[in-house]
Amino acid sequence: MKRFTLFIFLLCSTLGAGAATVVPSPPQVAAESYILMDADSGAVLVEHNADVPLPPASLTKMMTAYVLAGEIEAGRVKRDDKVVVSENAWSQNPVFAGSSLMWIEPGKDVTIEDLERGIIVSSGNDATVAVAEHIAGSEAAFAELMNSNAEALGMRNSYFVNSHGLQDADHVTTARDLAILARAMIEDYPTHYALYKERDFTYNGIKQYNRNTLMAEDPSVDGLKTGHTDAAGYCLVASAKRRDMRLISVVMGTASPNSRKNESRSLLNYGFRFYETVNLFDAGQELEKPRIWKGAEDYVAVGLLDGAVATLPRGKRDQLSTELELRQPLEAPLSRGDEVGTVRLTLDGEPVFQSPVVALQSVESGGFFARLWDMVLMWISSLFSAG
Repeated sequence: MKRFTLFIFLLCSTLGAGAATVVPSPPQVAAESYILMDADSGAVLVEHNADVPLPPASLTKMMTAYVLAGEIEAGRVKRDDKVVVSENAWSQNPVFAGSSLMWIEPGKDVTIEDLERGIIVSSGNDATVAVAEHIAGSEAAFAELMNSNAEALGMRNSYFVNSHGLQDADHVTTARDLAILARAMIEDYPTHYALYKERDFTYNGIKQYNRNTLMAEDPSVDGLKTGHTDAAGYCLVASAKRRDMRLISVVMGTASPNSRKNESRSLLNYGFRFYETVNLFDAGQELEKPRIWKGAEDYVAVGLLDGAVATLPRGKRDQLSTELELRQPLEAPLSRGDEVGTVRLTLDGEPVFQSPVVALQSVESGGFFARLWDMVLMWISSLFSAG
């Protein structure tokens, strides 16, 4: 492997280098479990008991809404579909007594579009059951869809029994898993995510307000979901975007609605104050153009097919060092996307990012005499290398 060591200065021309920020200890958060994650890089900035399975209460509805969004985008469900409300989904079902409702009724069909808002804005337990039965036939079958989606997303410590989050001993998730789910909702279904910032929803003549009151106090917050049961305490998954940075906070098991709001604000403010999301590489950016042997071309562009970002302490981006390690010798034929090496970025000696480097173009084998000549040159080169 041949090594190229480079020192790079990222975005300094447009944003300025500035003095590096000294990152203090994270705030003390009065919650049983919490996490702060960069939505773009996936970096975790703060965490406590983030992998402890806990009852999620209405945070469960984030998964219900995620499954619903997937069904709509796949075309298996349409926004104007009329859903028949069963006795199980009726707002007067004794199971729902004292809980949040959309107030749907048997005999009155309701559209998927209204039910989606009923889940996200009104946090209606009745709406989740109606959606579950419409999509999967029963809530138990829908829970299987929830769990299969959780597994696909890498939510390793979650298990869903129902669509709404009312208490069940086996129904659990974690702060980390909820941050992963929130990130997936933001990335996979942005038009559906936009519903989370709606402040109110009126159905059946009843106007209800979004329970995420942090949005009214901080205009950068545009989602996601509150939750509360006696067992779960007061919970909140929040997401905010300031300038080019989006953060996700999760607090579980706080003591009051004000507490979940204030602790979430504290985490978000800490992350935005002391960290920044830095663009490392653009999609298709050429990192090097090394020699390729026995090919129709003499050189091949290499880099990353997808863009890459990292989360760094503010003011540290110009101190990144980049090491590009390429396989040698590179020989044709080579297809676009073939792995040819590795790029590593470090900050103060600590790893920040690592990814395979691939060919950005295909290179066919050269003609007979070109390959023969390259073999001679490679042999001569090997003599000097050995010496």
